[in-house]
Amino acid sequence: MSLQTLPFQHSFAERFASEDNRFYSPVAPDGLARPRMVSINHALASLLNIDPRDLTGEKGVGLMSGNWVPDNAQPIAVVYSGHQFGVWAGQLGDGRAITLGELPVDGELWDIQLKGAGLTPYSRFADGRAVMRSSIREYLCSEALHGLGIPTTRALCVVDSDTEVERERIERGAALCRVARSHIRFGSFEHFHYRKQPEAVSGLADYVIERHFPAWQKNKDRYRLLLQNAVLTTARLIARWQSVGFNHGVMNTDNMSILGETLDYGPFGFLDAYDPEFICNHSDSYGRYAFKNQPAIGLWNLNALANAFLSLLPAEELKEV
Repeated sequence: MSLQTLPFQHSFAERFASEDNRFYSPVAPDGLARPRMVSINHALASLLNIDPRDLTGEKGVGLMSGNWVPDNAQPIAVVYSGHQFGVWAGQLGDGRAITLGELPVDGELWDIQLKGAGLTPYSRFADGRAVMRSSIREYLCSEALHGLGIPTTRALCVVDSDTEVERERIERGAALCRVARSHIRFGSFEHFHYRKQPEAVSGLADYVIERHFPAWQKNKDRYRLLLQNAVLTTARLIARWQSVGFNHGVMNTDNMSILGETLDYGPFGFLDAYDPEFICNHSDSYGRYAFKNQPAIGLWNLNALANAFLSLLPAEELKEV
């Protein structure tokens, strides 16, 4: 299909459009200078019914670098909060990620998101940009975990540019197109729980159920089933990480997917030899996210999610789950 006629849907934006931007903000991507396509994930393009050749043309590079937005896209940045290194950090959100819309594939919607396409209302003091080295790392590792049978977000392509981005030194700006069944996080529920907005917590839970578990919609135990699914899929995910020696490095609650998929590739690493003390995140001075701690941190994060469900389920039921 043509990139101009990609069948974008906007179930999240439409569901929460009347909420005065409580859930998201409309944004306009800020394109990269002289963008160049570096690599395309042909297998994922095929899954999405996109011809990889279209992505190498002017429109394709423009779309994936934030320089061109088709008429049927609706770019948004989503708000969430979270615990970072065990401490409540308050409001966070998509600081350098912009979701263009959702593409339907075999009855399921997939978020199409650009990382590095400019500032959003949640960028805080950051620049909304990504650089080549981190974009390439996520592009390669997300597909590696997918190949290992580990649930994960995936990446469609990486774009290079002449845009200068200041980190420890000046680097070239890049854009990564990330694809996921959902970008809703534990911290998405925490955001509204700590703002004392229980109707928003239930609204978000109902949306997740409607989109991903429609058979539960009329079940009186649907919220328990949602939390139970998060517990089981997170446990299985981390068991799989442990089995291949993968260290996520920054298991904050805002980096935990409600569907139990690997999300946000920051300072990750793999064990070259078994070392339970391995720490891949240089800013993790106390080793909170060391390889050996990942199962316990997963449980800690699930307790934080359960706490955010207190308006949906009794405390004793949460503890049982």
